[in-house]
Amino acid sequence: MSKPVSKVLVINDEKMVVRSLTNGLNGAAKHLDNPFGLTFSGVTSAQEALNVLAADGDYQAVMIDDNLYSLEDQDKTQQQSALDLVHCIHAMRPELSIYIMIDEARQDEVVEALFNETVDGYFCREERDYRGWYRILHAQIQERARTPFYDALRDYVLMAKDAWHTPGHSSGDSLRGSPWVNDFHEFLGEHAFRADLSVSVDMLDSLLDPKGVIEESQKLAAKAFGARRTFFATNGTSTANKVIFQTLLTPGDKLLLDRNCHKSVHHGVVLSGAHPIYLNSSVNKKYGVFGTVPKKAIFEAIEQHPDAKVLILTSCTYDGLRYDLPPIIQAAHAKGIKVIIDEAWYGFAQFHPAFRPTALEAGADYATQSTHKVLSALSQSSMIHVNDPEFDEHIFRENFNMHASTSPQYSMIASLDVARKQAVMEGYKLLSRTLELARELRESIKETSVFRVLELEDLLPEEVRNDNVQLDPTKVTLDISQSGYTTDEFQHELFERYNIQVEKSTFNTVTLLLTIGTTRSKVSRLYDALMRLAREKRAPRRLYRVPDIAEFTALRYLPRDAYYAAGEMVPMIDEDERPNPGLIGRISADQIVPYPPGIPALVPGQVITAEILQFLLGLMRSHKRTEMHGVVFDGYVPTLRVLTEEEAAQLKPLSE
Repeated sequence: MSKPVSKVLVINDEKMVVRSLTNGLNGAAKHLDNPFGLTFSGVTSAQEALNVLAADGDYQAVMIDDNLYSLEDQDKTQQQSALDLVHCIHAMRPELSIYIMIDEARQDEVVEALFNETVDGYFCREERDYRGWYRILHAQIQERARTPFYDALRDYVLMAKDAWHTPGHSSGDSLRGSPWVNDFHEFLGEHAFRADLSVSVDMLDSLLDPKGVIEESQKLAAKAFGARRTFFATNGTSTANKVIFQTLLTPGDKLLLDRNCHKSVHHGVVLSGAHPIYLNSSVNKKYGVFGTVPKKAIFEAIEQHPDAKVLILTSCTYDGLRYDLPPIIQAAHAKGIKVIIDEAWYGFAQFHPAFRPTALEAGADYATQSTHKVLSALSQSSMIHVNDPEFDEHIFRENFNMHASTSPQYSMIASLDVARKQAVMEGYKLLSRTLELARELRESIKETSVFRVLELEDLLPEEVRNDNVQLDPTKVTLDISQSGYTTDEFQHELFERYNIQVEKSTFNTVTLLLTIGTTRSKVSRLYDALMRLAREKRAPRRLYRVPDIAEFTALRYLPRDAYYAAGEMVPMIDEDERPNPGLIGRISADQIVPYPPGIPALVPGQVITAEILQFLLGLMRSHKRTEMHGVVFDGYVPTLRVLTEEEAAQLKPLSE
């Protein structure tokens, strides 16, 4: 097993001083306990320091001389250049520990100047206490590398206690040796079952009321992700979104939401009883890709609905498009509107400057992240980050406990702890590698002359081209329209012939997701597969585009009111298999979601139009496999649940 390497950069203007400092510190590292592999090197200018830190992800800390010359290096003044460098380092790599070397005579002056900055401590230059300095740096790295919950879970499992409590498999004893199910025990492994424990184990704390190792782990996560508070969720970001909605919204409260939001957001509307103001996303019809809501539409909605309590947006989108968040959040806050950003696909962004600013850095009050999607957590493991200055923890906790299981999976909690540690200790390094692999993959795909990577200018819908929308380069969208394959055929070839599984597809594109787990070997195998398919030189064929999603129609009643009505099932087609005219003008009682892309075509309380009905039937009849959540089949006949006339007459219609 490889051992960690923790580099520390010493920054001082004088070469002799740098040499003396690094020699002394490396000597201390050699003679003292050094499990994290601390090594020390030095540079003599601020710009050189920034270059080194950008190029090498193994650096964990920096020691900056407070007498360092200015970043420009033109005039040898000392106009708080150490402070300038602290700002630059924190902007680039906020996870790094920063220490300042100061003169004893200027101690009070320097500490006061840097007190509110991201500085972890100070060393007196004249003391040259190399062993003492080393111990402090070692302790700082050790603190960042702690995994309180995972350590406690591992320790408990290794204690091998007899289980006289749930779960019923009793540390796997019910499976081990069974002639029928022992293969399952062997497949998952012994520790998977021994770590599956009951809430009866006090030393492992309580997810519903954390006061021990879970609370410690959440505090470390909050610091790592730049939040005031962080909460672990073991029911995925779907539940995280619902918890926040129920915390901030009461029945009838207005909220502004991107129609492109995940279906859990729309479920949250039903649960909270809120009055949604839907914002239509932009659409790239050429590729079937949904973009951001136009910035102009967001600003107009904020002005027209200053009484809204919440604005929620998804950034980045499934396809990697992300909003220019700072001006949007500023406009919302000016009206007293709380901002939630669903960062399910963007939870790694804090750990590399290529992806920032994050939602929290842009000023969001809440951010939800699927840590399992893009970092090293187990599936369903997510985080809720809170920066709301008016955060009501009691109400939040009640709503959290309403959704969370009283029997959480401890391995998932441990994986969140470990994923945070990895992101802090080597996230920059891994993300730098991922970005490089994404660049290499893009270049390689160009060489096929058949497949094409869609860049930002290709993906952006026309109406958001001037909105400063950015593209996450780890989401690679591949245009296959010249290959001679449909997307279903293309995915089948990749899976059956080359053992490759992709993320998702539209009628003419396939999305590839690169993560910190992507390797150069995987990239090479993918390129080989694409090149082989390209060399088959199949004649291009017409790809039948799925119908464009219908425009959002009027919302007649609160989604909650419509959803909880009994309703009646009405066929979508008549006896001649044509769209049933009896559905036109009726009110949907359910959320109807074509997946992919997962954007509701109907929400409870919405008026059904001929256009929407035709869109749904067109999707169901197209060659593209599409799940249709909310449609119920009566034999072979698809039906929708709609309000009866009596139910509609009893509900209070929404004002325009």
